[in-house]
Amino acid sequence: MIKNSENITAKRLTFIQNHPLYLSADRRLQELEETRVFCRHQMNHLLDVARIAYILNLEMKLGISRDLIYAAALLHDIGKGRQYEEGIPHETASADLAEQILADMPAKLAFTSEEQQQILTAIRGHRRLRRDAEPLEALLYKSDKMSRACFACPAESQCNWSNDKKNMEIQL
Repeated sequence: MIKNSENITAKRLTFIQNHPLYLSADRRLQELEETRVFCRHQMNHLLDVARIAYILNLEMKLGISRDLIYAAALLHDIGKGRQYEEGIPHETASADLAEQILADMPAKLAFTSEEQQQILTAIRGHRRLRRDAEPLEALLYKSDKMSRACFACPAESQCNWSNDKKNMEIQL
């Protein structure tokens, strides 16, 4: 039997994934990255980030809710298409889209305004780690980087990421 909190988590994530803005942005991003040889921003990446973040959260005893982690992970790259087409940094575009999606959640599923701000701050900060980063923000940043298997990527030598950004070993 599914516990009530697990049911709410699933409903929240399903709402996000099925929101018209999410579907439209994701569809466009998949079109734009269809021939991309480097890391793509598909659901497997988003779920890898979420799962790594949740594991780190448990190991580090941070106490961040699974709902916040998974919501932030699902939404963190949704604005990438706008970066390609309009030059808007994707962390900014993603936070803008996420803000609307989160605001549209029905009351029975909605995150509190504080939780929404934590998610949006994490999305905005997932590319560059601030010195005073909030816990979810730092967790999303680290998990996003750990999710990339640069050490096994056939296009690694052509990648324009600096070597200090590349994940060149399996991290535990």
